[in-house]
Amino acid sequence: MFPSASQYARVLAGLRIFTGVAWLSHGEFKITDPQWSAPNGDFVSFVGGMVQHTSGPYHDFVSNFVIPHASVFAVLVAWGETLTGVSLLLGLFTRFGGIVGVLLPLNYWAAKSGFMQWQSIGGLDLGTAALSMVNVLLPTGLVWGLDGVIAARRKSATTGTKS
Repeated sequence: MFPSASQYARVLAGLRIFTGVAWLSHGEFKITDPQWSAPNGDFVSFVGGMVQHTSGPYHDFVSNFVIPHASVFAVLVAWGETLTGVSLLLGLFTRFGGIVGVLLPLNYWAAKSGFMQWQSIGGLDLGTAALSMVNVLLPTGLVWGLDGVIAARRKSATTGTKS
């Protein structure tokens, strides 16, 4: 016998929360660590190391645009990861959080030329993108999330019933 739809929904909510905690743990320290976005700080070192393994248009973009504007990109990365985590953890705007959660690691993967290395398929970047994609494709915020609260209120407002 298969599990009920509500059991699947709880599993998906758990997966959403796990993914949110993962994103939050990656982004939060970047916001609180002044060395992350400092000139010649951790972000510049990180991106500088990645750019050594790239070539072509992506290499040019990172070398000529990202690194010269490293302080802006460091803040965008830190807040993007943190807010993605908050979104998924709270179950609020989960599809948007999932989209950002897919785009960020795919960008990191491309920056490391992951698409040119077979062994990168099992890496953290693509794993995180796959976990985040679940939140894009399925309504994971409806159970144990604020998306569910909002949906219930909208439904009661349109039907005239109390939730």
